[in-house]
Amino acid sequence: MSVRVDRTWADVLVDCAPEVETAERLVRQLRACEVSALAFCRLLERWARGDAAPSTPGGRQAALRRAADRTETALVGLEAPLGRYLLELEPERAEGRSWYGAPGAAELLEWTPVLDRAGVRVSPLRVTQAYLELAVFLRALAGLGDAARIRSVPDRSSLWAGLFDLRENLLGRAVDDLRALAA
Repeated sequence: MSVRVDRTWADVLVDCAPEVETAERLVRQLRACEVSALAFCRLLERWARGDAAPSTPGGRQAALRRAADRTETALVGLEAPLGRYLLELEPERAEGRSWYGAPGAAELLEWTPVLDRAGVRVSPLRVTQAYLELAVFLRALAGLGDAARIRSVPDRSSLWAGLFDLRENLLGRAVDDLRALAA
């Protein structure tokens, strides 16, 4: 009997890494970011479907703040391991291109009516921007995982370019928006 194990985005990062220990630190932090980003996005998506949990506006406000705080904390912790991984990866050529796509229609949502209906008083623009960046991040990880499963991973320079783009988007605007939402 054999057990089939599908390759994941983490396998791609470890396989491409010059230093396995650096890749393992990055993978652990990316998983923390993935879990917290999923929780943040799913909270908002439940509200968009009309699921008013927690049951009070104050509870929903607190839940959004906690989700934003956890995600912001995970993203801030990503800076050092991702920076180190990018430094060690050293692309073969500078012409690599990002391996994940631009935002799709599913990520471009207007959150004002959802937040109003939920009784949550935060900047809809910040929610929209944070949700968009986190959804693109989650889709990028899923896409890299899909590429690993079909054995069609990006080359080192494209992997570097995609991770660099994610770093610029996540550690800039998204962290600022999440920090403001958590305050």
